Amino acid sequence: MSEVNSPERVGGWTRLVTARPRLSLLTALVITALAVFAGSGVADRMGSGGWEAPDAESMYTTQVLEREFPASQPNLLLLIDSGSASVDDPAVAAEAARLTERLAGEKGITGVGSYWQTTSPALRSEDGHQAIVAARIEGDEKAAGEILDRIAPAYRGASGPVEVSVGGPVAVRHEMQTIIQEDLLRAELIALPVTLVLLVMVFGSAIAALLPLGVGIVAILGANAVLRGITEFTDVSVFAQNLTTALGLGLAIDYALFIVRRFREELAAGADTRAAIGTTLRTAGRTVLFSALTVAVSLAALMVFPQYFLRSFAYAGIAVVLLAAAAALTLLPAALMLLGPRVNSLDLRKLLRRRKGGTSPAAEPAEGAGRGWSRFAVLVMRRAPLFAGVTTVGLVLLGLPFLGVKFGTADDRQLPASAESRVVQEHIRDAFPGSPGGGLEVLAEGAATPAQYADFRSRIAALPGVQRVDGPVTGDGSAYFNVLPEGESVGQEAQQLVRELRVETAPFDTSVTGAAAVLVDSKDAIADRLPWALGIIVVVTLLLVFLLTGSVLIPLQAVVLNALSLTAMFGAVVWVFQDGHLSGLLAFTSTGDIETTLPVLMFCVAFGLSMDYGVFLLSRIKEEYDRTGDHEHSVTFGLRHTGGLITAAAVILAVVMVAIGTSRVTNTKMLGLGIALAVLMDAMVVRSLLVPAVMKLTGRFTWWAPAPLRAFHQRFGLSEGEPARTPSEDPSAEEISGPEGQERDKIMAGA
Repeated sequence: MSEVNSPERVGGWTRLVTARPRLSLLTALVITALAVFAGSGVADRMGSGGWEAPDAESMYTTQVLEREFPASQPNLLLLIDSGSASVDDPAVAAEAARLTERLAGEKGITGVGSYWQTTSPALRSEDGHQAIVAARIEGDEKAAGEILDRIAPAYRGASGPVEVSVGGPVAVRHEMQTIIQEDLLRAELIALPVTLVLLVMVFGSAIAALLPLGVGIVAILGANAVLRGITEFTDVSVFAQNLTTALGLGLAIDYALFIVRRFREELAAGADTRAAIGTTLRTAGRTVLFSALTVAVSLAALMVFPQYFLRSFAYAGIAVVLLAAAAALTLLPAALMLLGPRVNSLDLRKLLRRRKGGTSPAAEPAEGAGRGWSRFAVLVMRRAPLFAGVTTVGLVLLGLPFLGVKFGTADDRQLPASAESRVVQEHIRDAFPGSPGGGLEVLAEGAATPAQYADFRSRIAALPGVQRVDGPVTGDGSAYFNVLPEGESVGQEAQQLVRELRVETAPFDTSVTGAAAVLVDSKDAIADRLPWALGIIVVVTLLLVFLLTGSVLIPLQAVVLNALSLTAMFGAVVWVFQDGHLSGLLAFTSTGDIETTLPVLMFCVAFGLSMDYGVFLLSRIKEEYDRTGDHEHSVTFGLRHTGGLITAAAVILAVVMVAIGTSRVTNTKMLGLGIALAVLMDAMVVRSLLVPAVMKLTGRFTWWAPAPLRAFHQRFGLSEGEPARTPSEDPSAEEISGPEGQERDKIMAGA
């Protein structure tokens, strides 16, 4: 009997998860049902903002202005269109006055003002046919959204001689939240059936294909329940739900693929069901655990940033990754225990598969596609300098457009062109002088005389890049000035003006807010915390990969090659979404910049997923190296046994991300399509070309570690195989000179 069949190889965890498989699955079913109940309505409790740094000067200033001067911070705009008549027509003015008075009487509305009250030219379109009623809805995002839902239908549409449209920041965010929820449902309806078809193609067996899908659904529903609980204590972005779906399906399928494939291999090798599960958990199970930890660490790095938009992805990502791993390591073994060899049932590829005497579906990939990966690995290693050099140069070239990245803020142009709130904002941006709402507010706190205010206003007006200064509007011990910058409201000139306003001296305390000020503070907050985030990812990744491999060089290679795999994603993000190429095909509007937090988010997610595939490959290489001590054979063996699996997993995850990328909201589209590209590049280029080429170049030095670290790894590391042995010491070394070794020698000789 083979070693995998020996009873002592069945560990305590295997006995625990397979002792009462029916009870385990029934318990999981009950918990999942409770999670459905607990997670219901989670999207309604999420926000659609979170790009601002909450402890920044701009946020402090905004909060003070909201409290002391609510009219200075309108978030609700009614666009009054008078048709062919002038907005100054008596009938139009009377109707506008009635609407303004009615809006001022609504509960939760404050700071109501209009063109007809102030006669401000900034609130009247240049052609004289449109004007604005502005107000502020009180409360947080959730409360403001509820008030908007209540009052908007009563104002939207024809009203006497005018047509009313509803816009403003609160309407943009609320409409974005609604569209994201609708798009997420559509993405799930696309991804689930396509994923099932791909899984059937990978496994052949419909039974085996359903297992990864079940693990993914459990992970998604559980993560939604966790997010629902987190919303009780802090803000969570609605965008995080997209990551929950993508990672829930993607990673759960990755982990289940790895475990089910290894289980079927052990069955095909003659192990009984329990022994096969024991070997699977001891090998693939440990790999899944390491993979989950590396992905979770990459996502946990988002916690160092103050913006709740980024922190939300850490909440969602960590929850779904850990739940996916937990389901794969507990529920999946219980299901496999019940199924046993029946996991190969309902083989839908039987009609297409040529009959081979006794060849099982589990063995077929190793005999067919596996040989192809072996030949490919030998070819790459034979020309290792060429493949390593060309691939590296190609990836660097693909990333060059990112050198021209420009950072900005998300606005209404994230929405589809037909969205009402975007239409309103575009009318205001294009048809009104000075783009109302695009200015900067300078808050002055402390006692001051009119002469001091006048002097300060004159010095502001003299600054370069200032188009107009309005104010001061005075209150009880404070005042504010509205400064309209030249050019774009968040352009480089406006950002420089923010910095100059903040260093301008005055006999009172001053602070600045506005769109450009929020952008400056957000960029500063990210730049301040980014080294910490990168440090966490790199240090913990190095440690985890060292614990897995016992090598000093492999963890360094993993970090560098994973980062290199992301260059195509970052280059494409700038070339497509910033510069606007393919905007017609992908149906989005380019704003000429990239939202500041998106590259950080995409790096953490894509780096974690790259480590996921890296761990799959390295663990199998390390397992074989521990068994044989043959470096090149181990690389070939690892690619043979994981190349097809990693490619299949990457394609499935890419399908899920592309489904997310069909969203009508530009940031979600960018996130989905960008990460899909990164995943495919990592699996099909880095894992297939760079890793074997680099490992060939480093040779046996790949596994070197100084004596103290070797001792540390022997005590605390986790390995999937037996202790490393040289080929001469390995009693099974003759396997290297068997069919696989002969095939390798033949390819090398033929080369």
